[in-house]
Amino acid sequence: MSKLHEVEIHRLRPTQVTVGLIEVHDKRARLEALGKHERKEFLSDHPIPAVWGPDGKLYITDHHHLARAAEEAGIDTGFFSVEEDFSRLPIAQFWPRMSAAHWAHPIDQNGKPVSFELIPDSLLKLIDDPYRSLAGYVRDAGGYDKSPTAFCEFQWADFFRARVRIGPTRADFNNAVAIALKLAASPEAAKLPGYKGPSKG
Repeated sequence: MSKLHEVEIHRLRPTQVTVGLIEVHDKRARLEALGKHERKEFLSDHPIPAVWGPDGKLYITDHHHLARAAEEAGIDTGFFSVEEDFSRLPIAQFWPRMSAAHWAHPIDQNGKPVSFELIPDSLLKLIDDPYRSLAGYVRDAGGYDKSPTAFCEFQWADFFRARVRIGPTRADFNNAVAIALKLAASPEAAKLPGYKGPSKG
């Protein structure tokens, strides 16, 4: 089913409630620093997985941070790999099918499950959860491995939510990343997907 398509970014529908805006803003800055051709090549090399839903709407199943960053940067179109066509389903059947495929994550900024009705209808309405950013930055720093396990990043965000305070400044956030990196290698985190254990260096 997977095939690369170029689609207007404003048409995209999220399948989750939150993003980490620190991560979004950093991705936006990197996109804005690229020239027009470099940016198009980058987006082509990083296609966003998506599903066709009811009424011909396109729902993305991953890379919400990149998609939101691209829209904030005023980029008109991006590249999407369509994984499934659920366009014939009524909306009442669509969300359960998405959930069964682990393609929808209705979890709020406090890590609590919510109803599918609370998933926003546009990327710009996604709510900030700084612990999503924290989980992303710890992964990128090598704190744990990327995992295909459903809700992986959400699980790490919740693990840090109960243990790490994020202050209001970027310096506070960077300090939180340093603390979280140590926690990610601790025995407390051993059951989380992508756990790597203590560094052997």
